[in-house]
Amino acid sequence: MANPVGTFASYQQIGIREDLTDMIYRISPTETPFLNMAARETAKNTKHEWQIDKIPTAVATNQALEGNNPTNTTVNPTSRIFNYCEIAQYAFQISGTSQAVNTAGRANEMAFQLVKYGLQMKRDMESAASGANGFVAGATGTARVSASLESWMSTNWTTQSASPTSTASTGFVTGTGTTAPVDATTAATVTEANVKAMIRLAWAAGGNPDTILTGPYNKVKVSGFSGILTNNIFQQAGGQAKIVAAADAYVSDFGTLKVVPSRFNRDKTICILDFNYWAIAYLRPFQSVPLAVTGDSNQRMILAEYTVVSRNEAASGKVTDLSTS
Repeated sequence: MANPVGTFASYQQIGIREDLTDMIYRISPTETPFLNMAARETAKNTKHEWQIDKIPTAVATNQALEGNNPTNTTVNPTSRIFNYCEIAQYAFQISGTSQAVNTAGRANEMAFQLVKYGLQMKRDMESAASGANGFVAGATGTARVSASLESWMSTNWTTQSASPTSTASTGFVTGTGTTAPVDATTAATVTEANVKAMIRLAWAAGGNPDTILTGPYNKVKVSGFSGILTNNIFQQAGGQAKIVAAADAYVSDFGTLKVVPSRFNRDKTICILDFNYWAIAYLRPFQSVPLAVTGDSNQRMILAEYTVVSRNEAASGKVTDLSTS
């Protein structure tokens, strides 16, 4: 079919205004479950220290004679624990023209980039805090590194691998500190028995685990455990049935634990956590710092200086060397 002769079509028209939606659609994940659930503390030095203690194992034969003159027991001192504050930062520079032009989806380019880099830095911090870094004290030319979640847990852990690389998957040693975990050369599918064993050990040590923190692949595996609350089908307003297939809670012999997926945890490790014993200590909380103006542009830096605090790692546990596909 041909257009009528002489028809003026939009293809020849000059001056059509652009049709640009005044919206920007961002898909990058920004949830940070470990940072959100951990308590918040204040650090006052780049080396942040705290103390832990332990009551000796209960003795069933502690019966004294009438009129007994007791013998002194050995007094055990507390243990002094530490971690180092690391710095997360981004800097960017916006020209005066970029601030002046009429932009779609944001009224102010500097404000837009502040939000965007703030979200990116928080993702970086979640990945570092919930990962497997050992600490680094830092020096001239070497950045400080905070020991992260996996590196702290040394009391209650088990490997799913049939041939672990090391019999000590973690590096926490009282008075020495932490090194990065040693992963096995092989991996296997997580078992409910191993997760239950870590919950039991953490509870027996005095903890009350409340959260199973896992990557996306093994979140699906945990959803298949027999201890998961029964999946429900319920009727919504309007009559449409909704199936709840996700595992949001695991009922153990020692309490009900939230099952929380994380995009930033290593999928090869499942962490069983008592969040009463985890915190993030900030030497410098999130802040935006204007930098020197250089010519026709403005510079801005965002930063945070923080460290992971393991108040007592024995209250938690982990299952390591898991299949991720």
